[in-house]
Amino acid sequence: MMKSIISSPLIKNIMHDDFCALQETMLVCEALDHIRNSESKPRILYFYVVDRSFHLSGVISTRMLLTADLNSSLGSIADHRVRYIPQEAEIQDVLAEFVVHKFLALPVVDKEHRLVGIVDVSSFTENVSDILERNKAGEIFETIGFRLNQIQGASPQKAFRIRFPWLIASITGGLLSAIMTSRFESVLAGALVLSFFLTLILGLGESISMQSMTVTIQALRTKPPSLKWFVHEFSKELFTALLLGLACGLTVGAAVFIWQRALLAAMVIGGSLVVTMLTANLTGLIIPTTLHALKLEPRIAAGPLTLTISDLFTISIYFSLAGLVL
Repeated sequence: MMKSIISSPLIKNIMHDDFCALQETMLVCEALDHIRNSESKPRILYFYVVDRSFHLSGVISTRMLLTADLNSSLGSIADHRVRYIPQEAEIQDVLAEFVVHKFLALPVVDKEHRLVGIVDVSSFTENVSDILERNKAGEIFETIGFRLNQIQGASPQKAFRIRFPWLIASITGGLLSAIMTSRFESVLAGALVLSFFLTLILGLGESISMQSMTVTIQALRTKPPSLKWFVHEFSKELFTALLLGLACGLTVGAAVFIWQRALLAAMVIGGSLVVTMLTANLTGLIIPTTLHALKLEPRIAAGPLTLTISDLFTISIYFSLAGLVL
């Protein structure tokens, strides 16, 4: 049974088309003659077998081809459990396959499973670094709500239509945060020091939520999520966030106490940091996972949503805890 590698665009940009495909009906002696007379110069020690419609059928190593009975058909000696890459596969995913499984080469097929190219280890040493750098730039823009190729060369009006809808999420989040903060006006009036650290609390919450979101999106690209996977990731992120929250909370709390000599304020600010970082970290896990489960694009939608929800939780926790203690 053939196994497919996870797909999405780019590998077709670095694959080689100078391969020698062999018909499965050929005899070994005919295949050897065909290879000798072929203009292709195969780069690696594998030959790929295809049927009459050029659909990938199997793979034969050079050693197998040279030692097989000359009157055997290629279909009878080929290994039909060959792994392959869809031509729309993403370079990072294929590179991971090469590293983990120590592949020397893999065939590339189109949507009809026809052989269209070969990717070998030399493919990743020639020009892959430049392509990956361009991809990284695109991924940065995806986390803030749109793809880079959507706005390249676009008119101002089109760029506005693409970018503005995602800013609505930030505007909505900002307005809700302002309304929520106004409800704690008496708390702020009684402890002005809280306002000094609101920006810091929000910034740390946004940072950890984006870190968690980025890690989650990368994980979702390489393996299908399951309940077992989610429980494992949830437990891991919970423990990580607890360590980060305690470290940041103790650091900021100590700074508040040394600066303001206000023990209760230091406890509130430090304690709220622990809770908000726990919440923000889990938000960064839950939002993209939920979007993926709903078959939406987590790389595009998760960024604005994660930041907005993280800010709302942060303000609610920060001022609620202050209202109870101060």
